[in-house]
Amino acid sequence: MMVSSSRKITSILGSELDKLVTLPLILRTLMATFIVNVVLTAAFTSANLQGTTGAQSILDTGLASMGYLQAGFIILGILATCSEYTGGQIRTTLIVIPWRGFQLSTKHLALAVITVPMAFIMAASGVLYAFIMMKDTAAGIETGTVIRTVIGATGYLTLTTLLSAAVGALFKRTTPALVVLLGYYFIVSPLMRNYLPRIKNYSPDTAGSYMYMPLSTDEINALTVMQGTGILLLWTLLFITVAIILYRRRDA
Repeated sequence: MMVSSSRKITSILGSELDKLVTLPLILRTLMATFIVNVVLTAAFTSANLQGTTGAQSILDTGLASMGYLQAGFIILGILATCSEYTGGQIRTTLIVIPWRGFQLSTKHLALAVITVPMAFIMAASGVLYAFIMMKDTAAGIETGTVIRTVIGATGYLTLTTLLSAAVGALFKRTTPALVVLLGYYFIVSPLMRNYLPRIKNYSPDTAGSYMYMPLSTDEINALTVMQGTGILLLWTLLFITVAIILYRRRDA
């Protein structure tokens, strides 16, 4: 029974991975996100070279595009779950894999497998570019700090992608999910930071930013890396759980 279950999990995971890597929109989204990140990082680095420098400025500059980079991963997550509803492919999927909760959970796992290396490459490439361009004007920076920051950025982008995939599963349609999430991340959340400062750190994007941003001792109620990670993880698990519950109860 254990062997059978293991083979079943491997087979379903392989199937979900195959669907994701062969979906043209997924590949185009990743390529476009990488190109935009390179362009923005180059622009931020050029602007920073005209201003202040320092050890931390390399990381700040290399990850300055994170606010925009996350948009690509939000789109990635939504496409991963909403694409199957186009043309009714979801019905075929559920005929082959009738265990709905298990199928959606495995899809999120497959998405994480794809997202982690891509998020790491994009975060690391930004920091590497900033380091190459600014190494003559900025003080040295510890390797451990760079690794922790890049891993934190990778974790943030991965959890954001999984959260977005769960929201996509809730809406089942790409456009409404995009409007809601992009509207939240780029309109509602910035307003919350200005007008609701007491609760801003409990929002998924603000809490998650502490996973890669240096802790500021001047900021009131600043979170630690672990606290920020925990809050974003809880948000992600909450949305995934709700998505699975509704996915099991409603029609495809």
